[in-house]
Amino acid sequence: MRAEPVIPLLEGALASRVDLFDLHHESAFRLFNGFTEGHTDLVVDIFASTLVVQNYADEPEKGQPVVQEAAEYLQAELPWLRAGILKLRHSHTQAEKRGTLFFGEKPDQKIREHGIWYAIDLTINRDTSLYLDARNLRKWVLENTRGKSVANFFAYTGSLGVAALAGGANRVLQLDLNPNFLDVARMSCTLNGFPVHDADFRAGDFFEQVGKFKRSGESFDCVIVDPPFFSTTSKGRIDQEHESMRIINKVRPLLADGGVLIAINNALYVSGKEWMQTLESVCKDGYVKIMELIPVPEDFTGYPGTRSGQPITDPYPFNHSTKMAALKVRRK
Repeated sequence: MRAEPVIPLLEGALASRVDLFDLHHESAFRLFNGFTEGHTDLVVDIFASTLVVQNYADEPEKGQPVVQEAAEYLQAELPWLRAGILKLRHSHTQAEKRGTLFFGEKPDQKIREHGIWYAIDLTINRDTSLYLDARNLRKWVLENTRGKSVANFFAYTGSLGVAALAGGANRVLQLDLNPNFLDVARMSCTLNGFPVHDADFRAGDFFEQVGKFKRSGESFDCVIVDPPFFSTTSKGRIDQEHESMRIINKVRPLLADGGVLIAINNALYVSGKEWMQTLESVCKDGYVKIMELIPVPEDFTGYPGTRSGQPITDPYPFNHSTKMAALKVRRK
């Protein structure tokens, strides 16, 4: 995609997202997605009153002039911004990938969404600690887990589990390999006045922990599976491009009869058609049924008036490469 001048693109992005700005500057959303809105080197997010600018250029120094132009323009247009973080996604140093403060004294540490507080640590890793493309899924979980037991596998910073607690779930298990991510989940619980039960925050390997649950006969009303694109541990391998069905079948025995499995695939090179074929294969035995496909919000996909170019792979019937589905599961 040939990059267009960035300021007109940002003007369109601001105009299309005017309804997402809240009076107290507590919300979080994607302000500009260059991959869908005309400039693949640049992504900009808002987290409360903190601006997060991400330089996606393969050679970061070549992308810096556009990044600087965009940052200066947005600071002038949004004078209430109190801090800015720059992430060089393809830097050779971890510190630059995680992000450095380029204005202000301290980035925000929490945002509010659908009435729920989420703790954030914007430089915890290359990502921003809260996946903005999953906002609709957090709302779905909030509205559909009252009185349920929920297992949130590959929990990252636990936002989906926090949404379940806010929705009245009677138990939420948060599992991730990295204990630092789970500390953010604990902070989110504290922000909302939810009790923190250490036994429900487990740092461990997915394959090992699922095996333990199976052996103990433990089951859940809702299981969320949001694996990383690719990872390998001593216990097993995650590969969303080639082994998504294996991961789904791994957790199916943990679902109570009539339970819901939330399956997520964010592999860019897996088309929507391919992912649907995987889900339909899971459903062939008649014990699993696709309930609902959950869309990614438009600030992430781009709006009709701002969208530009074609995705690398066609996400249809999903609206983005982050493909989310709710599956109803019956026990044999």
